[in-house]
Amino acid sequence: MINKQNLWFLTLFSLILVLSVYYITMPNDLLTTAPEKKTEEKKTAKKTKETIEETSSLVAMRVSLEEERQNEMDALQEQLTSDAISSEEKNNAYEKLKYLNEIQGKEESLEKKIKKEYNIDCFVKIDNSNASAVCVSSKHDGNLANNIMRLIQGEYKNKMYITVKFQKN
Repeated sequence: MINKQNLWFLTLFSLILVLSVYYITMPNDLLTTAPEKKTEEKKTAKKTKETIEETSSLVAMRVSLEEERQNEMDALQEQLTSDAISSEEKNNAYEKLKYLNEIQGKEESLEKKIKKEYNIDCFVKIDNSNASAVCVSSKHDGNLANNIMRLIQGEYKNKMYITVKFQKN
């Protein structure tokens, strides 16, 4: 049976884990720029007016995946706080929750890397040893797909099964 002290520890630890993942995935420019620089950047951004909008299909895929993961995380959180299950099952739930947070951070970082290197909006979904990337580009090039696969595989030690799909913008 879990006592109050252990319950508080698990609650605070999961909070710290979520906040650390959020901190890691935050853009660096939010952390390094001073308030004065932000106002200057806003003024220059208004002048240049370069806007890149994501397609609605990428947004829909992200929202769908986020809802699915949030439901799974909520179920795991309930398992962690439940008194009816064993400590081994709670440990498994905690490990799965930690794994989901790691995957979510990895997907976001891969999307940013693809955006940075190839200037392509992309959606990445990782599922165990499978990774799929949906990229919005007018150019459907096998060489580009191969480079994206190499970039994703470079993040992992184990062999990943990677698929790259292109959509027209």
